[in-house]
Amino acid sequence: MSDLRVAPGSLDCEIVAKSDVVVVGGGPAGVSAAVTAARSGASVTLLERYPALGGLASGGMVLVLDDMINGQEITVSGIVAEYVERMTAMELAVVPPEEDRYASTEMWNKWGRYGVFDFHQSQNPKPICYSVAFDPDAWKRVSNDLVREAGVNLRLHSWFSRPIVEDGTMRGVIAETKEGPQAILGDVVIDTTGDIDVASRAGASYVKDSYLTTLVFRLGGVDTAQAERFEQADPKAARLINKKIKRVLGGAWELWWLKTPVPGVVWCNAPHMTGYDGTDPVSMTAAEFAARDRIAEAVALCRETLPGFENAYIVDVAEQMGVRQTRLLQGEYVVTAEDVHSRRHFADSVARGRDYYTPYRALLPKEVDQLLVAGRHYSATPQAQKMSREIPPCMAMGQAAGVAAALAANGGRTVREVPAPEIQAVMRKFGADPGDQPSANAMDVTASNEGTAV
Repeated sequence: MSDLRVAPGSLDCEIVAKSDVVVVGGGPAGVSAAVTAARSGASVTLLERYPALGGLASGGMVLVLDDMINGQEITVSGIVAEYVERMTAMELAVVPPEEDRYASTEMWNKWGRYGVFDFHQSQNPKPICYSVAFDPDAWKRVSNDLVREAGVNLRLHSWFSRPIVEDGTMRGVIAETKEGPQAILGDVVIDTTGDIDVASRAGASYVKDSYLTTLVFRLGGVDTAQAERFEQADPKAARLINKKIKRVLGGAWELWWLKTPVPGVVWCNAPHMTGYDGTDPVSMTAAEFAARDRIAEAVALCRETLPGFENAYIVDVAEQMGVRQTRLLQGEYVVTAEDVHSRRHFADSVARGRDYYTPYRALLPKEVDQLLVAGRHYSATPQAQKMSREIPPCMAMGQAAGVAAALAANGGRTVREVPAPEIQAVMRKFGADPGDQPSANAMDVTASNEGTAV
C-alpha cells in the first residue's frame, strides 16, 4: 500500500469540521462510539460513506443480534439494549420473553424460525435465548435518532480516503465527497470502518485474511405458517428441498431463511461464498454478480418446490456485501483463539462478547497515537476474530472506544494514558458491561496488562 498520509501543514483541501473526536464509519460500532463520546461531553464528528447509518446491521441486513449471553447471563448491554428497546417500541423487533428461553420442541416451533436461539449449542432443538430479530429500516431510524439526540455532527456521503498524521499522531482525516476532498480535524480518531481503512493507511500494523462473504436478501409474499407446518409435519421432505436450495445458493447456515418482524417477509442469510477479497473492488464486483445469479436461481427453485413460497418475490437485496474478515489490527495486544476459547479474563477488559473479554490494548495500535480501533477489525488473530465478530460485541467495543476518546480529549491526555478502570467505570454508568467483573466460568484470570496504563 502506498503512503497516503498527509501532514497538517500540507493540506490542499478545505477544513470543514474540527472536533474533539472524529469517528470514521457509521456502522454499529461507529454509531456506538460517536454517541457515547458525545454523551461523555466531547464534540464529535461522524463520517459515513453510505446515505444511511447502520453498516452491516442495516445496509448489510444482518438481521439478528446474537452473541450476547453467557448461559442465562446477558453479557452485552449498554447502547445495544437501547436499540432493542426502541425497535421493540416500533414493533420492528422480536425478542423471546425470559420464560421462553429454554430448549424444547414447543419453544423451537414457536421461536426457532426467527433465529433467536443459541447457535453455539450442539443439542437439538437448540435452546431459545436472549437474541433479537429486527428490521433494517428500524435500525436506520434508531441510529438517526441516537446521533441527533446526542448532538453528533454527522456527515453522510463522505468516503474516507487519507489520514492526517503528524509525527506519528493522528490529527484528522480527509474524506472524498461530491464537492471534492474535505478535511476533518480532531484530537482523537476512532476507526470503525470494519477493514481498518484509517489505521492501515496511518501506518498501523495489521494482518490480512478472508472468510465468508454473503449478499443477504429478503423475500416477501411468503406464507410462513404454511412453510412451518410443512417443515414440522414432514421434516425429512423439508430437509431434502432445503438442501437443494442451499446447494444452488452455494452455501448457507442450517436455516437459510428466517422470519422477520414484518409478516410475510423472510430474511435469507445467503449465499455464503468464499474466495473473495473484501478490500479489492475487482473481486467484490465479481462477488456481487455471482451472488445475484445464485439468488435469482434459488428464488425460482423455492417458488417451484417449497410449500409456502409459491408466491415469493424479492423484496430487496442488501446494499452492502456482508464481508466478515479482511484486515485485522495487530495492536498492543492480539487476542488469540485460545483467549476466546478459554474465556481468558483481562484486568483491562473494556468490552464483552458472549463469554469472552476484550482488553483495551486490543483497541490500541502500536505505531500511531491518538487512534483507536473498534469493531470486527480489532486486534485479533484471524481464528479469534471468526469467533468474536458479531454485531453486539462490536458495539460494546465501539462504546468503550467512545468512552476512552472522550476521557482523553476532556482530560488533555493521550488515549494510551487513559486508565482502564476509568473506562470501565463510565461504561457501567452507561449501563454497559465492560467485563471488569469476570463471570464464574471465566478461566485463566490474569492481571497482565503490559503495554498500556490500567
